[in-house]
Amino acid sequence: MKKVTLSFIMVLLGVITFQSCNNGKTYAEYKKEEREAIRKFIEVNNIKVIDKDEFLANDTTTDVSQNEYVLFSDNGVYMQIIDRGKGSLMAIGRHELLARYWEYKITETGELDTLSTNAMGTLFPYPDELIVTRDSTSFSGSFSTGEMSSMYGASVPGGWLLPFKYLKTGRATSARAKIRIIVPHSEGTSTASSYIYPTFYEITYQLSR
Repeated sequence: MKKVTLSFIMVLLGVITFQSCNNGKTYAEYKKEEREAIRKFIEVNNIKVIDKDEFLANDTTTDVSQNEYVLFSDNGVYMQIIDRGKGSLMAIGRHELLARYWEYKITETGELDTLSTNAMGTLFPYPDELIVTRDSTSFSGSFSTGEMSSMYGASVPGGWLLPFKYLKTGRATSARAKIRIIVPHSEGTSTASSYIYPTFYEITYQLSR
């Protein structure tokens, strides 16, 4: 009888411990909270959202003076192109790039919480280095050095890769491309995907070779 009672107590303690570590939210509920956080961020920052058709009709540009962002409805990413760059659209093949960025978590109130930064003028004097490969239908990439690699691993998030279809990143500093982007967890870092939160980035890209 004592053994049965002890076993029952151990199971009960395990259930209590599990419940204390899990607030009971479903994945669908986390996604709903994420969508609400993004909605509040858009509202607080007076962002004008345009669809992909309008974006393409405008020669794949966004009007920064109107604070326009294009929504890619297939993956939930919002992007603002501040500067397309002064080079050429990325050709099929392998490309080495440098990236500087600000990275923020978008909180439930639509505010920003700094996660990391490797922007010009910060404590990190060297840009992150990444390799991006374009084939006939898609982009893939890996970080070779930098903060993103150290924090999240080598894989480049989908949200970072999406802009390359539209940018004309060059090699000179004056030819860099610059974007702002709202990234849902499904297109974000491994940590964002695990904890289901949206991220906001401001990124400059520059070809290194």
